Amino acid sequence: MQIKLLVDGGEMKPGPAISQKLGPLGLNLGRIISEVNKTTSSFKGIKVPVTLDINTKTKDFTVKVFTPPTSELLKKEFSLQKGSQQPNKIKVANVPIEPLIKIAKMKQQDMYTENFKSALKSVIGTCSSLGILVESKDPKEVISEIEDGKYDEIIKAGNEQAPQEKIAQLAKDFEQVKKSQDAYLKELEKKAEEKAAAAAAAPTAAAPAATEAKKEEAPVKKK
Repeated sequence: MQIKLLVDGGEMKPGPAISQKLGPLGLNLGRIISEVNKTTSSFKGIKVPVTLDINTKTKDFTVKVFTPPTSELLKKEFSLQKGSQQPNKIKVANVPIEPLIKIAKMKQQDMYTENFKSALKSVIGTCSSLGILVESKDPKEVISEIEDGKYDEIIKAGNEQAPQEKIAQLAKDFEQVKKSQDAYLKELEKKAEEKAAAAAAAPTAAAPAATEAKKEEAPVKKK
């Protein structure tokens, strides 16, 4: 019997969801949690998919750990709390391709592909959905460049750490991006305030008209 779980790496804790899945099987929950935390300790701070292969007769089990979702690996790698809620307009980071090569190596087996470029393009596609720029460009543009062979030398070398000069330049480029975004966000905030003010004023403006309408509708008392 197999049970799939998504746990906090190295920090699985007992809870209602876990108890509902494992409790009826008569398993030692404490032992399972201890074993899962031991096998996922290298992924602390990340959600990790695990599968428990359970022998229901002997109550023995084995823990199989899969690599965390690409989005979780990206957030961990670049110290992001979350992705952008408007990834097409608001960017949360500007990253070099080298650490994406590292993540693609980790995920390739789970993707069931022997083509490393396909794995790398998948990782970069996730950057797009999170609002992460790659090499100061839209991730879709970088995917096209990979197909054209622009990064073949870096990929072949297996570089996982970008040169400090590149990291500094990407940070400088991102400062300019953030300035533009700040202007956009201020404009959105201004429009929201104007809309709220208009909504608050509407009932006040309508009140006199409503009062007059009630006067006209009121029945005339006979003397």
